[in-house]
Amino acid sequence: MDLKISLIPSKSIHTKIILLGFFFLVSLIPQASADVYVPLQEYLGYFDAHGVYTVVGNVKNQNDFAVIPILTISVIDDGKKVSQTLHHVPIPAMTDIPFKLKFPEIQAEEPTLLNAELKYVKTEKNSIPIQIIYDKSLITHDDGHVTGRIENTGTQTVYNPKIFAIVHGYETFILDVAQNIEPIKKIEPGEILNFTIYPDPSVSEPVRFYSCFAPVDTTVIPISVKKNDGDFDFRYDSGAWYSAAKFSDDGTILTMRGYNSYPLDTYANFEFPPISGQEKFDVTINDEPVEFIQSVDEMGQWHVAFNVKPQSQGILKITGFEKGLPPNLSKIPQFIKTNAQWWTTDQISDSEFLEGIDFLFEKQIIFVPQQEIVSESKWTIPQWMKIPVSWWYEEKISDDEFLNMIENLVKRNIIVI
Repeated sequence: MDLKISLIPSKSIHTKIILLGFFFLVSLIPQASADVYVPLQEYLGYFDAHGVYTVVGNVKNQNDFAVIPILTISVIDDGKKVSQTLHHVPIPAMTDIPFKLKFPEIQAEEPTLLNAELKYVKTEKNSIPIQIIYDKSLITHDDGHVTGRIENTGTQTVYNPKIFAIVHGYETFILDVAQNIEPIKKIEPGEILNFTIYPDPSVSEPVRFYSCFAPVDTTVIPISVKKNDGDFDFRYDSGAWYSAAKFSDDGTILTMRGYNSYPLDTYANFEFPPISGQEKFDVTINDEPVEFIQSVDEMGQWHVAFNVKPQSQGILKITGFEKGLPPNLSKIPQFIKTNAQWWTTDQISDSEFLEGIDFLFEKQIIFVPQQEIVSESKWTIPQWMKIPVSWWYEEKISDDEFLNMIENLVKRNIIVI
């Protein structure tokens, strides 16, 4: 993977922007040489109506390849440096996608927003085939929300897409970064669906217009927290915000501060790596029990999901974690390995085995650039593949060797899927 580092010019931004200094700083930006950067005029720190310091911005990718930006945002709070690191969603070539971070721990009346450190990893992820329809249906309403339509221009169903946009005001160049709060479960090829984006109610200035609409297929937010003398990494997807994650001393209870500013119900879906796979969780907010669903996905990850009430805030507590840290898990789900054994012993058909291989592409565990999509009826795999597949099942070759083999054979059209 290629790793590069870029710096956003230093500045201090408060709720009120001094325009003279703003334009002076703009003139100093070396944008001509930047390939991944955050434009100064689209990078802002302010206190929302709840008194929570918020940083919004927009990452532009001017490369001819996709990147995964890693942003470190730092704020000086009464002489103390407070930082957060954001692993941004993948940004396709010649595209930009906004971001927003909350700093509830900031207490100073005039905190200083420092240089934003930006580094990125080159990735082969393609952009999702969703386009914003720019016609008369894209309307910014008097109350500040926007409605519009999206179209799936690809050949595959896209699940749980999100639409991001930058919210602009009259006096402030950028007010907020917003997304559709009401979920879009899926959009079929050729389908056109409506979307609605509401500005965060904690933004007090009137909305003038929206820009930089960006459809993405994942907005999960990664978090790393100390647990039993190690790092415990997990993710969440939600219309609410969560911060200040902390485990109890024995590593069995996770607490976070969360709040939903919107006058709408939303959701929270936390994804945790298993330790034993036998965990039984419980969820409370401000020590009151919350109805939730605990499930496990195809990759063996735990999911804890629940609804979040409108305009609510409190301390989220999730109990039931086991002591210690998760073991290193295989990137390949167990069901694919089981399918491999069944296929090599003629217990399932070629197409049934290839459904598992197709799953690896869907989850981007393996990737072939510009792979041609074919119907399932045309999927093929040579019978001699049963020998190396059996080697993998018998652990004579590693998972990575198996994945590299499949990726190479699909690239060469020896396996058609």
